[in-house]
Amino acid sequence: MTPSPQTSTRRATGTRATRVLGIVTLVMLGWLGLFGLALSPADVDQGDAVRIMYVHVPTVWLAYLAFIVTAVCSALYLFGKRHSLGFDRVAGASAEIGVVFMALTLISGSLWGRITWGVYWQWDARLTTTALLFVTYIGYLAVRGLDGTRERRARRSAVIGLLAVVEIPLVHWSVRLWRSLHQEATILDTDLDVDIDGLMLFSLFVGVVAFTLLFVWLLLHRSRTIALDDLLADRGIDRAIAERRAEVGPSGGSS
Repeated sequence: MTPSPQTSTRRATGTRATRVLGIVTLVMLGWLGLFGLALSPADVDQGDAVRIMYVHVPTVWLAYLAFIVTAVCSALYLFGKRHSLGFDRVAGASAEIGVVFMALTLISGSLWGRITWGVYWQWDARLTTTALLFVTYIGYLAVRGLDGTRERRARRSAVIGLLAVVEIPLVHWSVRLWRSLHQEATILDTDLDVDIDGLMLFSLFVGVVAFTLLFVWLLLHRSRTIALDDLLADRGIDRAIAERRAEVGPSGGSS
């Protein structure tokens, strides 16, 4: 049975490069599981609870990266010489992935908080601003789904994407701006005299690489899926126009 053009189009989101990238991503995620769950040592104070760090830290940093990509593509769409909808598609795809990563951050953080603080949630400065960032980008995705022409949706989404990204510095520096239960960055902050085991640091590095590859893989596929959906929508509009013209007939009269 020969597949229809629509079915064939929907399957065309993968390439040889993305398949290789997917395999490498799976290998890195498996490597992260091995190091994070088995090879890396337990923390002196937190014990095995510290293993949540290998998911929590990479997901929050990749959420930041995803939202920054959204902002950059939004700026390129708004201020570029040519208003390419390709930038809008990448912005939307990146925001969707960022929301997923941020959800994983909140879930892993609540589990970590339950172990270390005794509760799943505290209205702490870092937690509250992170939740606000999460809700903001859910709103961004909701705006993308509103009615209107594709160009109009792209413009208003781009404006929100540029405004929403300013929340990231607020989230990052909230620990220092307000009294917070959340600890400060212990790896990138050279002012803190904190030692971390070499294998723990390496496992965290593996986690960042694995989730970065996952982000790139998801971004490529989701951007292509959005492009194919737009193409199918355009074909649907063209078909509807053609059918309407056929109904009107060559005389050009209206019914």
